[in-house]
Amino acid sequence: MEICKDGAVKAIGTPGGEELALINALARRELGADEVYTFALRLCDNDVDRDFERFGDGTLDQLAPLFVGVSGVFDHQWSAKGQTARIYRTQVVEDGGTLTADGRPCRYLKGWAYMMRTQENAALIAEIDGGIKREVSVGCAVDKVLCSICGRELDQCPHEKGEEYGGQVCHGVLTGAADVYEWSFVAVPAQRRAGVIKSAGRRVEDEARLGRKYLKSLRAELVRLAGIAEPGAGHALLERAAAKLDEEELVGLIKVCRGRTGRLFAQGPQLSYGDEAARPEDGCGAFLI
Repeated sequence: MEICKDGAVKAIGTPGGEELALINALARRELGADEVYTFALRLCDNDVDRDFERFGDGTLDQLAPLFVGVSGVFDHQWSAKGQTARIYRTQVVEDGGTLTADGRPCRYLKGWAYMMRTQENAALIAEIDGGIKREVSVGCAVDKVLCSICGRELDQCPHEKGEEYGGQVCHGVLTGAADVYEWSFVAVPAQRRAGVIKSAGRRVEDEARLGRKYLKSLRAELVRLAGIAEPGAGHALLERAAAKLDEEELVGLIKVCRGRTGRLFAQGPQLSYGDEAARPEDGCGAFLI
């Protein structure tokens, strides 16, 4: 398994005057520079990750202001006891000529966070300074996931993440920042340079992925059967109609279409003269015994 090798967390130490003003905008009282410890972190980027997903460039820009004021935790455990630090500033950064896996200029969302210099936080500060705590991951929600091959929503198109089409590996483009939950220190992030978790848990995401795949297969089967039953209906029209149906509607219509196609292809005599009592035409006499 590939481990994040770039330092996603960089120790800074004591904040300057400008930084301290941003921190105090979030604090409930005026804090002194000697009371807080600050560090920078690489939250997420626009490269294709281990789940064959990436943030769109526009989505990174939308996420930047949403992360200001968001707390950091450990391993995405949403507990007040696990809150360690808070982000006070963000910026989308060009990654110095680095290219993404699919050949685009790499951009990433950088955050600056602070924590209180307390006895309880002393060990964590030492681990950040020593490079032990450095991989991070974010929890957020997006409006939709688009297919990198055709641009349609991934659960409504025929392509599968991780599969190759015409020399391009299909991946989902996370589009439209909807919400930000937290950022977290983790051991191995999904993104190779920073890490990202798009939902509250991997098991939930896996189940959702299986559900999308199942619905995609139902829609494809309905379009296939409906195209046989109604040859005059265009393929694109059938696809648009199927995309709006839920599981129950899809299963019901598939059953109807199977019955119709079954009747269309029911076996019968290959030749028929209609009325059996009718006399064959004279032209068929050569075939009579």
